[in-house]
Amino acid sequence: MAKDIYHNLVREVLLKEGWTITHDPYRFEKWDPEWEIDLGAEKMIGAEKENKKIAVEVKSFLKSSFANEFHTVLGQYMNYCINLNEFEKARELYLAVPSDIWKSQFQRKGIQISMKSLKVKVIVYNSKTKQIEEWIT
Repeated sequence: MAKDIYHNLVREVLLKEGWTITHDPYRFEKWDPEWEIDLGAEKMIGAEKENKKIAVEVKSFLKSSFANEFHTVLGQYMNYCINLNEFEKARELYLAVPSDIWKSQFQRKGIQISMKSLKVKVIVYNSKTKQIEEWIT
């Protein structure tokens, strides 16, 4: 499967924030079709000495129609959530979105309602500064 143009940037940013990349890509080997999420990562969380596991689907939203890409991404996100719930409940799915797209497109009322209704978790990353600006759960 083709990697998003910001795949390596998001990978690098997660590493800088102390995440260990455990999968690149994260494959659903028990599922048919054999889908894959861009990244799997783990991080030791505080005094609990408990690993937090995430899966990250990286998106650039550079296609000519934001609406079409958004609909495709939501379908993909929902399918991945269903699969994770079935095969690895401890891993949380995040959608990685560039900050400029987050600020310009994702603040629209209809988009916000859809995201909230589907409980989409988001990592907002800045492609210029190579930093995560926000974790939205």
